[in-house]
Amino acid sequence: MDAEETQVMARTGQFTTTLSWETAVRSRVAAAVDRFSGPLADLAERDANDGDTRMLVADFFDVGLNFSKYQDLTTEYRTSGDSIDYAIVLDGKLFAPVEVRRIGQGLDLRNIQMSRRLAAQEGAEWVFLTNGRVWRVYHLRPDGEGHVPVPVVDIDLLDAEAHDRNVDGLFHLTREAVEHGRLDSLRRWCEAAEAAPLAKTLLSEEVVAAVRARLREGAEHPGHLGEDDRIHRVLAEEILPGNLLG
Repeated sequence: MDAEETQVMARTGQFTTTLSWETAVRSRVAAAVDRFSGPLADLAERDANDGDTRMLVADFFDVGLNFSKYQDLTTEYRTSGDSIDYAIVLDGKLFAPVEVRRIGQGLDLRNIQMSRRLAAQEGAEWVFLTNGRVWRVYHLRPDGEGHVPVPVVDIDLLDAEAHDRNVDGLFHLTREAVEHGRLDSLRRWCEAAEAAPLAKTLLSEEVVAAVRARLREGAEHPGHLGEDDRIHRVLAEEILPGNLLG
């Protein structure tokens, strides 16, 4: 095991190997989730307004995600009219606009229209949207005519059954994860797990070999010539939609 790696056990009892900096960051995020769960529930119970929700969000950015609310978060893009609530600025450049809605408000793509325009103007690739409870982070993917917002992180902090998933999602939003390229690597994984690339992966030699082994075991069959070709053909022609294979 690498000197910078260690093993941590999730609440599920499963061990995972992780870098030492990652262990510390995940622990800080988990502590912040626990610390803010009470205030967050209180805000939800009284259906707090936008201003109160923004204060909690700014504190969570500072304490949990390690974006200083005095140095990394700015409200310079806020005006008396339509405007974004915060912006994350790293190394003097806009990293991501942050849209905050009151805790009881539902979230959808209409909430980030201004942020999308601002990000496009400033060359930023990310947009954060939250009501304190739900956190969504979108990557702005170029599509030839503009940028399409693609969700990369989507979590609900008041879902008690999703604690580990929430911590993992928030970990990718921390300053450390951003600086180590982990948010961008998550974005690449999400793209690879979309329908079209995933369909092509299912036709790879490795997957066909795994299917062949499972079929042999189930049928108690020693194998025969042409079985890989048949598995590939059935997957491509009868199981996977043709429009995904190009």
